[in-house]
Amino acid sequence: MPSLFPLTGAAAGPAELAATAGAAALVAALGLALLFRHASRLPQALPNARTLHQRPVCRVGGLSVWAGWLAAMALAGAALPGGGAGWAGWGAIAAISLLDDWRGVPPLPRLGVHLAAAALAAAALPGVTGVAAVAGAALALAWSANLFNFMDGSDGLAATMAVCGFSALAAGAWLGGAPAAPMLALAAACVPLLIVNAPPARMFMGDIGAVPLGFLAALFGLAGWGGGVWPAWFPLLVFLPFIADATATLARRGLARERVWEAHRSHYYQRLHQLGAGHRGTLAFFGVLIAGTGSSAVFALATGASATWAIGGWTIAIAAVFAGIDYHWRIRQPKLR
Repeated sequence: MPSLFPLTGAAAGPAELAATAGAAALVAALGLALLFRHASRLPQALPNARTLHQRPVCRVGGLSVWAGWLAAMALAGAALPGGGAGWAGWGAIAAISLLDDWRGVPPLPRLGVHLAAAALAAAALPGVTGVAAVAGAALALAWSANLFNFMDGSDGLAATMAVCGFSALAAGAWLGGAPAAPMLALAAACVPLLIVNAPPARMFMGDIGAVPLGFLAALFGLAGWGGGVWPAWFPLLVFLPFIADATATLARRGLARERVWEAHRSHYYQRLHQLGAGHRGTLAFFGVLIAGTGSSAVFALATGASATWAIGGWTIAIAAVFAGIDYHWRIRQPKLR
């Protein structure tokens, strides 16, 4: 099979894709079973100022995702964008994330590793040339890594974002005649975790799952753009609900002169949860949003239709949702804040 990136060359057939995805899901499920067997000895996510759960839950379920995905990558003979630099960046982010889950890492050195890993990978991406372009790509990679982590505060949310988002990216690669196996395998490897992470969660993704997933979302997105497989709007529309939530929340907290690096429960999905939606309602609501934006992005790419209406329509819809949550948050003043 040809290397995945640049995103050119013959794509795998349906049978090969199914085999790769099946292998990813199977190995991930076996990894989850092993984690459950030793859960009492693994790091636990305790209720804190950021999370919305009420009891300790094992927090390194993301390890199962990487077991499944790496096995599938080996089976498919696929590579990452940027080759060795892409793997090195992903490895550094995975390592610091696992260390953070296990022992805790202060925000500044953690972010420093994210930025260094992102810069390393960005400099090796196809179509990214010049200091300004590399810096912009590195910021996008680091922001996406943290974006996924921001969304890992309510049962099933980050896992749903991964399954829907990477499935849409795989569909986009397929439509562009590029190998889709790595992205489809990643979506498949997240399915077993989603089953046990859905409300009530029995296993959390943790930083080891969420942060490297966000890094790969941006890495695939940028490489697909640089490789001419999809336009820049495609990955942005796929992940729009969560990009909007994280960006708007950070901007709001910054304008209020809050310490943006401190744990909090003021994301829109967290506010929706506290307003009465709970884990199930929040997952259903944001699940519909991510499925809708991802499907719209794939449809626009497949039909050649203008994405202006899709992007504009979803932007207006999400802004209206956020405005409604803000309104009810102000007038109801929930106790859990």
